Amino acid sequence: MDILRAFTPEERMLGNQELAGRTGLPKATVSRLTYTLTRLGCLSYLPRFGKYQLSVGLVPLGQLALANMTIRQLAAPLMHHLGEETDASVSLGTRDGLAMLYIEHFSPRMAVALQLGVGSRVPLGLTAMGRACYAAATAAERAEIDVQLAAADPERWPEIRQGLQQAAEMHAALGFTVSIGEWNRTVHAAGAAFALPNGGGIMAMNCGAPAFMLSGERILQDIGPRLAAVMRRLETLAGPH
Repeated sequence: MDILRAFTPEERMLGNQELAGRTGLPKATVSRLTYTLTRLGCLSYLPRFGKYQLSVGLVPLGQLALANMTIRQLAAPLMHHLGEETDASVSLGTRDGLAMLYIEHFSPRMAVALQLGVGSRVPLGLTAMGRACYAAATAAERAEIDVQLAAADPERWPEIRQGLQQAAEMHAALGFTVSIGEWNRTVHAAGAAFALPNGGGIMAMNCGAPAFMLSGERILQDIGPRLAAVMRRLETLAGPH
């Protein structure tokens, strides 16, 4: 799974040496695993470049995984309504390591859409969605995330930690948190999250748009409260804990 996760929209082709560098696995181990993944139809080998890319054999697995997540069906109409009402993009996601993975997305036709969609991954530490997920996590989960984030980016960790702590306090008080240009200076967004019943993980939602369309003040006074209300409704639909 570490090898498959190493591929990104920006790096669609990777060789064994690159995969070894990104995963920390020995090159010999990577070579064995890429051979097996290719035989299984999860990777395709490109002889011209001497590299691998994700194969269409993964598509049915991804579709099945998404189809099994009933929270997507519950969330979709709420997301559509919020997006149309605010002229902003709305996404639902869950934690994937130190990133948030989008599992549902909606952008109004008239909005200037952010270049993200189902399958996109955004950093946990600086985004509204990621901060909301952190806020909804248990103390033990937060401590684990802290250790991993500090190790991944020690230089920026003090700044990231301060943002996460403020986000947790804000989410507890208002039901949402924000990222006002802190992940991407051109993007403003609000985020909210809750833990699924029966230990099903944390679901987080964001609502955002390019900064020129959505001021920080509107995020705080309008978008955030609307998003918090949507997530309270979704939590009710998802069932009792």
